[in-house]
Amino acid sequence: MQEHYDIAVVGGGLAGSVAALAAAAEGWRVAFIAPRPPRQDGRTTALLSESVAYLASLSIWDGVKPASAPLRTMRILDGTTRLLRSPPVSFRSSDIGLEAFGYNIPNQPLFDALQAQVAQSPLIERFESPLQSAEQSADSIELVLEDATRVTALAALAADGRGSKLRQEVGIGVKTWSYPQTALVLNFSHGKPHADTSTEFHTEEGPFTQVPLPGNRSSLVWAVKPERVEAILAMPREALNREVETRMSSILGKVEVEGSVQAWPLSSLIAHRFGAGRTMLVGETGHGFPPIGAQGLNLGLRDIMEAIRALRDAGGPQKAPQAVSAFNRTRMLDIASRTAGVDLLNRALLSPFLPVQALRAGGLAVLSAIPPLRNLAMREGMTPGWRKDWFRPAGDASGKQVGR
Repeated sequence: MQEHYDIAVVGGGLAGSVAALAAAAEGWRVAFIAPRPPRQDGRTTALLSESVAYLASLSIWDGVKPASAPLRTMRILDGTTRLLRSPPVSFRSSDIGLEAFGYNIPNQPLFDALQAQVAQSPLIERFESPLQSAEQSADSIELVLEDATRVTALAALAADGRGSKLRQEVGIGVKTWSYPQTALVLNFSHGKPHADTSTEFHTEEGPFTQVPLPGNRSSLVWAVKPERVEAILAMPREALNREVETRMSSILGKVEVEGSVQAWPLSSLIAHRFGAGRTMLVGETGHGFPPIGAQGLNLGLRDIMEAIRALRDAGGPQKAPQAVSAFNRTRMLDIASRTAGVDLLNRALLSPFLPVQALRAGGLAVLSAIPPLRNLAMREGMTPGWRKDWFRPAGDASGKQVGR
């Protein structure tokens, strides 16, 4: 069986689902090659304002907003016992004229909403068989699935994660490295309100980050040494509650951990390039790093915005090689700089050397003491280069500013 499409999107996670919907919003016929995920995702994602606006432009955000909580303040506290400790630093959205930096939302309800919308789109056809091979030619890309289905498309978006089969098939290599850390992910209720504030404790093992959820609830990403994971997962629930509360210095009162705790080994990845032939890499197919600074999915959504814009500006999927060339140029600096920044901060937290600790503590002290510099850091953290025209919704050729 042979099927022909404008765009093939490979990967059925959050990034792949958004990519399929974004391509369909352009009026392009989409082959969505998306095997079902092996387990539910207990993590949450802090979506920054540009990501929220983009999801709104795709008619996704209103349906999931009730499951989210606004992020109005982000603060960093030094939870180490080292000689050189940094002062507290608070970043407030009101200081840069925003009601909120963004919203924190559990991944599962966002994923479920995306799947429902994909199923309703007449322009998206889903294939649940995994990708087996792919071959690019001058005018198309052919993808062969494990059930022998053959899909031909004018362009492809690879969103099949860090171990991407499509990335391998089109010949793009990656640089990978790991950290002596595992992220424990859980949700918990607490006695005191979080006041829409996220708190990141810097510890010798890495970040211990609380992010608000609706009501008196929060999510937690807790970086620990891998050898400690089994002991923490085996803790009686009351002991785990006390451990989380103690590590948070009881700033949210009594803690009750909800449900199960998931463990995710931490590593980083960056592709040698972000497109080849008629294929562009989006999301963790092209980059991945530890959960620091709310960059992960936000960077992936920016990939999708830029990929769709590159295809549109080039004249459509039939002009995919020109779009891929432009995409490579536009994404390189943003992805490389943020990957390096997250890697540097994480390594600085882990380093036992006093000069490194002094640089980290000094940098945070400068941000704490100089409001204009802190505001600049906030703006750059939200959007690279603080661009005001970061996306144009489907069908708007005017370049009119949206979402600000």
